[in-house]
Amino acid sequence: MEVILKETIDTLGREGDIVTVKPGYGRNYLLPQQKAVFATPANIEAVEKNKAEIETRLKADLSAAEALAKKLSGTTITIAMLTSDDQRLFGSVTETDIIKKLAEDTSVELQKKQILLIDPIKTLGETIVSCKLGYETIVDITVLVVPLKETEEA
Repeated sequence: MEVILKETIDTLGREGDIVTVKPGYGRNYLLPQQKAVFATPANIEAVEKNKAEIETRLKADLSAAEALAKKLSGTTITIAMLTSDDQRLFGSVTETDIIKKLAEDTSVELQKKQILLIDPIKTLGETIVSCKLGYETIVDITVLVVPLKETEEA
């Protein structure tokens, strides 16, 4: 089944691309969610007319993502967590913790799905975490997990 993407989907392609998908995926997900339309001659002609507009929008999105990547590149955030006597964490550092700390330190607002953290961080020390800022724009930040001091608890 051939469809025309109405928005960028990471696993398929960019807005305006004509892609071939399995019929069930197109019929049950892409079309009802209005993420794509059938690749009919009329729809293809409409996309060709709007090609310049789509390209300028994609270029603007890419330049915004690259500017944000330049701002976040090399960023290190420090998160203090409660630890036991043998330096093991009580709990873990999740995407939500990273998002809150990034917003505090750099005033960059990200969404949870933009933080590419496979498993929550459960150890002290440095961890490299990838952030997906846009289509094919990924930047690595360093998350430093340190023990929370007793003086900070009071």
